Amino acid sequence: MGEATSISWCNHTFNPWWICTEVSPGCDHCYARDLAARWGYDWGHGVPRRTFGDKHWNEPLKWNAKAAKAGVMAKVFCASMADIFDEEAPAGELKKLWVLIDKTPNLIWQLLTKRPNGYMTKVPLVFLNHPRVWKGITAEDGDRLRKRWPLVETLPGIRWISYEPALGPLPAAWHMKPDWIVVGGESGHGFRLMQSKWAYDCRQMCEDFGIKFFMKQMSARTPAEGKLAIPVDLQIQEFPA
Repeated sequence: MGEATSISWCNHTFNPWWICTEVSPGCDHCYARDLAARWGYDWGHGVPRRTFGDKHWNEPLKWNAKAAKAGVMAKVFCASMADIFDEEAPAGELKKLWVLIDKTPNLIWQLLTKRPNGYMTKVPLVFLNHPRVWKGITAEDGDRLRKRWPLVETLPGIRWISYEPALGPLPAAWHMKPDWIVVGGESGHGFRLMQSKWAYDCRQMCEDFGIKFFMKQMSARTPAEGKLAIPVDLQIQEFPA
């Protein structure tokens, strides 16, 4: 969590808690799990989630004030070290998040999950319709996209896909039409290779269907090397309106 973030498609990251449980192949080389381990925290089913106090929860209020002063809308990715619809989420923390979102009118909250059923079971109706709440899913390949996207495709507002880490191609004939797709190859030790064709095909689908396209990185040892490896004609970083 921090005011500064290395994630190129947001201005800040906020975690209502840490720790999650793996649910699909995209979790195999989880950077959040590795980072938590370096801080001495376990990961997975049955592990108590790490929670935070008032100082942590007050940080987005400061970001909101700075954004208001600058006359901009700042983007907050929630959550980089957890899944907001984790079945073992700490009691009451998700409700605190909805209150925080309501208190920060100059922040856009980019929600992201591998458990999209939570949008209909854990989100108050007012936030499903909230223009500052972008509803996203992670899909590392076509199988995961077909399973997860139907649970968000009819929701109002900005709906988006994090195609990260890209481990397989997305469907060639696309009828799903999100508002935004972020594409990224895997990084870290033993990273799995994303074929450049998958990224080019995704970019073409975005052009064909009017979807905003954001190329984050290619597969590489580090995120920085992955960014440098992006071909010139894939260096596109668009945002939905």
